[in-house]
Amino acid sequence: MNGASRDALAGARERLHALTDNTSVDATVLADDLAAVTALLNRESSLRRALTDPAQSGEAKAGLARRLVGSQLGADSTDLFTGMVRSRWSRSRDLVDALEELADTADLTAAERDGTLDEVEDELFRFGRIAAGSPDLRAALSGRAGQGAAKADLLHTLLGGRAKPVTERLVTRLVTAPRGRSLESGIESLSKLAAARRGRTVAEVVSAIPLNETQKRRLGDALARIYGRPVHLNLDVDPAVLGGVRVRIGDEVINGSIADRLDEASRRMAG
Repeated sequence: MNGASRDALAGARERLHALTDNTSVDATVLADDLAAVTALLNRESSLRRALTDPAQSGEAKAGLARRLVGSQLGADSTDLFTGMVRSRWSRSRDLVDALEELADTADLTAAERDGTLDEVEDELFRFGRIAAGSPDLRAALSGRAGQGAAKADLLHTLLGGRAKPVTERLVTRLVTAPRGRSLESGIESLSKLAAARRGRTVAEVVSAIPLNETQKRRLGDALARIYGRPVHLNLDVDPAVLGGVRVRIGDEVINGSIADRLDEASRRMAG
């Protein structure tokens, strides 16, 4: 997001954090409410434009929002939503993107409260790898032909009782309402949000064989020194790496595998 939307999102994040710092606020209910508003505004483009119309005063837009959802959402959710529409947004779609992020963050906050956030991070990553490795599953979850309810039922069969409820909720929302995102990019965004809850950076690590606990600790410590903050490792195994590890953090790739060094040597000889 740029300009006004970036500032509006920053303010909305602060208000959400203030709300969820209060343990009397049910973060799961908050997530459900925000997800419902996200779905509504995603469907109703005219309503979305009305709530972000720069020609209207913030109070007028907040009044419209309150009339729209006041009887359907909890008081905390309504206050958060009306506060968001009082802000200025560069694009109407940015408001929907922000609501979606806050819904996901609220669910991750619930996981943090009950001590399962680390497990949710790992489950999101593992599910993404499983889906990436199964074209049939990816097609069933991403194809336009499938109905939302059928996709939700499939996910419940796959994840119900095997993953944390928050993981299932997050993945189900992503799959049934992707809003133009691929499954892979959506899972990556959720992983980054989860890491951000602990002020951590996410590193995707591929090695030829599974790393032992000592290796994982050393790698995590080394990356933390490089980036100046804790780093959460999402681990995968690929025999094609041959040896060493390949690490990706955001758009940056740290190549430390034998295969990479052989490729580099070949390129130098060819040059």
